[in-house]
Amino acid sequence: MLNTIMFLGLPAALLIIGVPVFVALLLTSIVVAFVNGLPMGGLQVYMFGSLDNFPLLALPFFVLAGEIMAQGGVARRIVVWIMSMVGNVPGSLGVTTVAASEVFGAMTHTAVGTVVAVGRMMHPSLRENRYNEDFAVGLIASSGAIAVVIPPSISMIIYATVAQQSAIALFTAGILPSLLIGIIDAVYVMVYAKVKKLPRHPASKPGNFWKTTKEASWSLGTIAVIFGGIYGGVFTPTEAAGVAVVYALVVTMAIHRVINFRDLWKILRSTVILVSQVMLIVMSAGVYAFLLTTSGIPQDIVELINGLHFQPWSLLLAINILLLVMGSFLEPPAAIVILTPLLLPIVKTIGMDPIHFGIVLAVNLSIGMYTPPFGLNLLASQAVLKIDMGAVYRGAIPFVGLNFLVLLLITYVPTITLFLLGPGVGR
Repeated sequence: MLNTIMFLGLPAALLIIGVPVFVALLLTSIVVAFVNGLPMGGLQVYMFGSLDNFPLLALPFFVLAGEIMAQGGVARRIVVWIMSMVGNVPGSLGVTTVAASEVFGAMTHTAVGTVVAVGRMMHPSLRENRYNEDFAVGLIASSGAIAVVIPPSISMIIYATVAQQSAIALFTAGILPSLLIGIIDAVYVMVYAKVKKLPRHPASKPGNFWKTTKEASWSLGTIAVIFGGIYGGVFTPTEAAGVAVVYALVVTMAIHRVINFRDLWKILRSTVILVSQVMLIVMSAGVYAFLLTTSGIPQDIVELINGLHFQPWSLLLAINILLLVMGSFLEPPAAIVILTPLLLPIVKTIGMDPIHFGIVLAVNLSIGMYTPPFGLNLLASQAVLKIDMGAVYRGAIPFVGLNFLVLLLITYVPTITLFLLGPGVGR
């Protein structure tokens, strides 16, 4: 009982008073080890051992490639290209925001970065075309969160490491759910635009489409390089991340000439800071997860739940609600390394495939990014767009409700996630 209180209560209390995630996890691990008489010297072995994992090598490279693309003018070219395709459909600006976030999220792998890049470009145009302030900011915050789900997602790399699953399988499984979320959001935007009678943009001329495609081709080539290389068997996800960095440098420095060596130094510094933050969380969570697993608490929880005779559907609903709450307070990397050792054994008892659970986890955490009151995308939107926080909250709530319904569909229809992995997977 004391161990359970220490493992679950102590980090929760520390997080509530504002202690950084990695400090809360390390302090909890130290206290648990001291109380149970475990050798302190062993903690550092597990801390650094948690970083000795090949898939994690992809993380700094993907972050660096994303930073280069984010600051290299890629977002503007993508937005112009998508707008030339969308034409005069109802809500074309809003649909462009959703589609641009999907494409840019696949390139940068960061939800907050997508909000900043796409939001700065699209928000003025949305407001000029009579989109309500609440709706515009809610659309930007929610669309940016797709970067948590759409491959090659950093969150999926971390989950693959913690759950000992294939990163390529997770990337493949995330394709249809991420597209489904984008399609549902786009349909909602189109309905909103028709109801509000918002102005349509004139249809793009065929010549303009080919012109914008030519201008955006080098930027869009990043996706072809990453996915073509991975699924073509040319290189692993880790090698793909390194190739993406080289490709991003060539495009932004040699072809478009937007970034110089001074800019590159700033990008490298910001990448090192971001990667260090993530690695600190992974390292501290590694020792926490090891102590938690060896304590027998996850097994006790599994036995308790089995004793309550939950129906699978009700258990999954409860887990989804828990993940949404946690996702609104914790960054996805922290939530994944803390919750996966606890929840994965539970969902396995009802026959849920670990790959399917990884996607459900990612979708939950993506919604948590724009769930009031502390979703990171909400805070980023308010800071970048200089909007009243009340408007940010009001705008986000409809998208939280809409995407929660999509989450339930993904949760209870595993075929959406597992279809591209081939017959027999998770069945």
